[in-house]
Amino acid sequence: MTADLRLHYAPDNASLCVRLALEELEVPYQTVLVDRAKQGQKSAQFLALNPNGLIPVLETPQGPLFETAAILMWLAERHGRLMPAVDHPDRMHAVQWMVWLANTLHPTLRMMFYPQQYADGDTAPTHRMAGMRLRAHLDVLAAAQTADWLDRDDPTIHACYLAPMLRWPALYGGGADWFDLAKWPRLHAFAKRTEARESARRAALAEGLGPTPFSHPSPCNPPEGSAL
Repeated sequence: MTADLRLHYAPDNASLCVRLALEELEVPYQTVLVDRAKQGQKSAQFLALNPNGLIPVLETPQGPLFETAAILMWLAERHGRLMPAVDHPDRMHAVQWMVWLANTLHPTLRMMFYPQQYADGDTAPTHRMAGMRLRAHLDVLAAAQTADWLDRDDPTIHACYLAPMLRWPALYGGGADWFDLAKWPRLHAFAKRTEARESARRAALAEGLGPTPFSHPSPCNPPEGSAL
């Protein structure tokens, strides 16, 4: 089957969330490496696909699509898997948590990883505040009864989005000395279940993430490109 999807990615970036979904859906796709070491995401060619200059972009038969949550939801709806249908009673909470992941958790991580984009001068207070916000967000998520997708064995689009975001803080947010996912047992169990899936193993191999990429992450060692 010919691939009609092209994922513009960099190793261990938000494109990993999309790769996880593509692997879970088992749909053909091609990858196009964005060379972050050369600021490839700011090139004229990439900006023509995503004027925000952010990874990922998924090229589709209908044109390029950006924003991680939008790509994930489009894939789920196109293939009728990984998310409740529009008329399903669980759809409301499914959309709610996708928006929370995109609007609450993901921006907090960006603030932690790129504090210079949010502060004029000393970035330490911004980084520290982002860390406090992250821990508070994870407290909320770990206690949320409506986030039942955390406890399910079957895959969801939420799992594809969340799992990489649980990986990054210890690697890119200041080190494992301050961030230990095991402090949230429900999230730690979720991470272990997710990385055990064959789809996640394929994604981890493609990007050099190691055998326990979400529950006990190690630095990315990709076969091509750079995470930073």
